[in-house]
Amino acid sequence: MPFEAINPPQFPTPIAPYSCGTKANGMVFVAGMLALGEDGTVLHVGDAAAQTRHVLESVRITLEAAGATMADVTFNHVFLKDWADYPAINAVYGAYFPGDKPARFCVQVGLVRPECLVEVASVACIGSAAA
Repeated sequence: MPFEAINPPQFPTPIAPYSCGTKANGMVFVAGMLALGEDGTVLHVGDAAAQTRHVLESVRITLEAAGATMADVTFNHVFLKDWADYPAINAVYGAYFPGDKPARFCVQVGLVRPECLVEVASVACIGSAAA
């Protein structure tokens, strides 16, 4: 089954050859989201909580463009630059997933831009949200 590319119109053109998300067979796969502005500049430099909020809003917008919601998220891949930011990232993350939490992993990595502190990629199953 072919997939459908999801590229919300309010987002800038991706910085590499990929789609913001893809949808296939009731599943939505959201690419790693960074806190980037329309011109590709890094937003909220030095503020892990604000970057996380921006990243998760980008995930939400991509999911909604595909017909899913944050409640449909079943798995998150969380990449952070520095473990010192882990508490700030988790505080924001928890607000976006208030009920049952999706599975996830979190690893420390070097991100594509040195000013980026967090990146999140998500998988959602449309209709998986609790009724």
